[in-house]
Amino acid sequence: MKVMLLINPSASSVDWKSRMAANSALVGDHDLTTVETTKRNDATSLAAQAAEDGFDVVVVLAGDGTLNEAANGLAGTETALAALPGGSTNVFARTIGMAPKATRAAPQLQAALARTDCVRTFALGIVNGRHFLFHLGVGYDAEVVAQVERRSSLKRTIGQAIFVYASFATYFKHYDHRRPSFAIDFPDGTSVEDGFFTICLNTNPYTYLGRRRLSVTPDTGPERGLVTVTTRKLKVRTLLTLFGSAMGEGKILRRSKNVDYHTDLSSLTVRGHKPFPHQVDGDFLGRAETLEVSHGQASIRLIVPSGV
Repeated sequence: MKVMLLINPSASSVDWKSRMAANSALVGDHDLTTVETTKRNDATSLAAQAAEDGFDVVVVLAGDGTLNEAANGLAGTETALAALPGGSTNVFARTIGMAPKATRAAPQLQAALARTDCVRTFALGIVNGRHFLFHLGVGYDAEVVAQVERRSSLKRTIGQAIFVYASFATYFKHYDHRRPSFAIDFPDGTSVEDGFFTICLNTNPYTYLGRRRLSVTPDTGPERGLVTVTTRKLKVRTLLTLFGSAMGEGKILRRSKNVDYHTDLSSLTVRGHKPFPHQVDGDFLGRAETLEVSHGQASIRLIVPSGV
């Protein structure tokens, strides 16, 4: 096959070992072209150009943010997307069954590309024209991502520990946890007016902490819509309870009186009581006053490992 290997050289765990593993898995059996990103949104234009040039697959060695950019470039095309973990968390790659490190995931990809049934159609979420693979975060969650991005050099040095630090720093210094920031309108006519923190999920888990999945819903899947989990209070005790629940299967979280839980959504609208932060797939997009979210209107072709 004609394959583009797209690398973000600044990603947290991209090093010579991961590069060599990716190259070794692809170069012998395929017509391989390797490119690197140099700035934000590079991956979108590079992936779109790959589709235009007739590449069969774009393999992304990077973190979730670069993978999201590539997916935006490939949405609606015949060129497939493949993920090799190169970031600090690699949520999407691990969600679809890839090993957490590129040196172990590269042989999985090599085996998948040798099969005729390695490609699946994967429905994307869309928020204000931006596609997302696994989730949209609104409010507190997005502000945590913003604080992490402001400390990007530390992210490469200390990895996921930066998210723990940023979570506490955001709560006490950078986010209003007394007054709700937004409301959500659902297709059935119901609304939530007191939103502090919403995760809109296309897949589960929400994220990983080390080897541990943070699972919030069993209600995602190929034939299902989006799930929203909205926290209606932002007290430390509430957050710790919900976090502890997510370390398991999320049952307490979903049943909490402080949480609004909606499933199988084809659309929703987020209305700000004031400008609020949002992020997609771990990539901070800034502040907005309104978000129009939908699902199932766009898809990509996705390479999945054996047994998935």
